[in-house]
Amino acid sequence: MARKIRIEDAGFHHILNRGVERRVIFDTAKDKEKFLEIVCEVSEHYDFTIHAYVVMDNHYHLLLENKQENLSAGMRQINASYAQYYNKKYKRTGHLWQGRFKSWYLFDTNYLFVLFKYLEFNPIVAQISKRVGEYHYTLMHDILQNRVKPCMRDSFVLQWYDSTNALLESVEIKMTQQEQEKISQFQKDATAYKTNPKRIEQKLKLKDYFKKEMSKIDRNEAILKAWQDGFMQSEIAKFLELSDAGVSKILRKLKVKG
Repeated sequence: MARKIRIEDAGFHHILNRGVERRVIFDTAKDKEKFLEIVCEVSEHYDFTIHAYVVMDNHYHLLLENKQENLSAGMRQINASYAQYYNKKYKRTGHLWQGRFKSWYLFDTNYLFVLFKYLEFNPIVAQISKRVGEYHYTLMHDILQNRVKPCMRDSFVLQWYDSTNALLESVEIKMTQQEQEKISQFQKDATAYKTNPKRIEQKLKLKDYFKKEMSKIDRNEAILKAWQDGFMQSEIAKFLELSDAGVSKILRKLKVKG
């Protein structure tokens, strides 16, 4: 069977790779730290920005942005460098990774924040942690500890939120069935190669969600819809001249209700 064409275009990519036969490949904290060190070194060389990540025991996810068509070259370097480190440390030979890394190209910004949440919830789904930011090898933990790595300092989540508390309140809301379906649809859509993928565009503007005269109930529902479509809590708050905390409470109430 012919290999699926990998999209190299500049933009956002969701990257996934697993250990061969789903074996543990990050045995210790030092192994995870070494992998992240390699990710940042390669990112500097290839001009990648890491917008989110999670490193589990037998796999990792990256939400990565490349500015040139060099995704495969950079990822090969990351995976090969870590395999060399791991095989030398544990005196083993043979393939470390399950295969070529998997990647999904983001044609739509509406998936960005949902993907960030998806990565942050990985340890919770695996029952390793109970709260977002508790697990040590995620961007949210780095943010809470004020230890964001150089290759992640331009992450969109750091630029779109005015405060750490506002970001945490937004991301820790449990993923809905709709968001899970959004992830599944994204992975389905993004694996289909498109000859000339467009740069990411926001299809709607915030003003399209809100009418001049709306009831409070309708306004709150519009806030939820805009947030689910990928607009940041801070963007919505600024547009409506509300506080981040106020928008967060509205979202939490509606999500619980839903």
